[in-house]
Amino acid sequence: MPYQPPTALPAGLLNDEEIQRALRQHDFGAIFRIARSRAGIPYARIAEECDIKPIRVGEVARGKGQITSFAKVVAISDALRVPGHMVGLAPRPWEDSGSPGTENTPENGTAVRRRTVLQAATTAGLAAALPALHRPAAPLHVTNGYVDELRRRTARLRHLDEFLGGGDTYRVYLGEYQATKSLLRDATFTPSSKRKLVALLAEQAQQAGWAAFDGGRQADAHSLYEESKAAALEADDGDLHGNALAFLAYQAPDPQVAVKIASSSCEAISPGSPAGVRALLHERLAWACAVAGETSRTERALDAARAALEEQEAGEPQPDWAAWVDDTELNIMTGRCWTELRRPLRAVPVLIRALDQYDDHHARDKALYLSWLADSYLAAEEVEEAAAVTGRALNLASGVASVRPRKRLTPVLKELQRYRNVGAVQNVLQAAGA
Repeated sequence: MPYQPPTALPAGLLNDEEIQRALRQHDFGAIFRIARSRAGIPYARIAEECDIKPIRVGEVARGKGQITSFAKVVAISDALRVPGHMVGLAPRPWEDSGSPGTENTPENGTAVRRRTVLQAATTAGLAAALPALHRPAAPLHVTNGYVDELRRRTARLRHLDEFLGGGDTYRVYLGEYQATKSLLRDATFTPSSKRKLVALLAEQAQQAGWAAFDGGRQADAHSLYEESKAAALEADDGDLHGNALAFLAYQAPDPQVAVKIASSSCEAISPGSPAGVRALLHERLAWACAVAGETSRTERALDAARAALEEQEAGEPQPDWAAWVDDTELNIMTGRCWTELRRPLRAVPVLIRALDQYDDHHARDKALYLSWLADSYLAAEEVEEAAAVTGRALNLASGVASVRPRKRLTPVLKELQRYRNVGAVQNVLQAAGA
């Protein structure tokens, strides 16, 4: 029987500067060459495990072409056991030594391991793990109907964000944005279909920007939000323009600058703006004002958001990117704002009521929102309650490909250090490795 070397790259080879540079640049041709010459992994073995034609592997290794498919990037990285952070992915399932949780997928409701939802990509390609990933073939002449088809696809893919962190979804959303950008460059249109496609590009840039932000790619997020703003202006879509500004405000490091940008986003509201859009933009203004310590403006913005939701008529169409805004989400934002303003007696009740409506399947978001509840409990010197809530948040955040829950929980854990003598706090700090 012929010798079959292990597919995985030897651990020591991953420390090599040449292969680290190749991994960062997604230069898989160089990685294939190194895998064969220094680890003894033949091209045929790589091709077999990654579902790539052997001739294609050889061509890429000789510098004739590149691997650009996200599915193949995932498959190659997992076959060679390359840690996710080296190629811009979330920690891979085989890196996780913790006990897996379970989740329902957004498309079929089947219970799957939350931390291994992308595991199928290692053998069958990413399309086996994510819903509706095959983009419809692009026509030479783009019609309104084709743009509508792409918009429905974008809406389906958006639901991945309910269950996965930006570390897992960023390249999916970025690929959609880039494909639409290429279509705008290469196809022909009617004036109507082009305007609709540019608006879709703005929407996709926001989704990719959000995933980048969630996955810790701050510079990429900012760039995508700026591109979204430009596309929304080109498409003359005031609602998307306002939302792009709201995203930029959320990311702005200076609170006063954030308030100014968020105020501009609300100025984009028109008489035709759907209620959900108005509520979304006002609640983001409320958050910017709360971070800036402006209590009165925070209350006014929250009131405006609530008034918008109350004015929403049954069956009123909402854009998919704003359809998630409802009373529960607004209550969460209200509690977050009062926490930020150091008003725990107002924050705690509203957060508890809202979180009771939140299923644990939305692990990232619930972990984040629990962090604000823990923060308010600490402000009220309810230390045991703060510790219990922090423990729940840590459990939910474990394995989620998002930097935000842990970032939010870090100052909470630091504050809990003051109460190390309390048994409940000791347990949480030990579990967190703090």
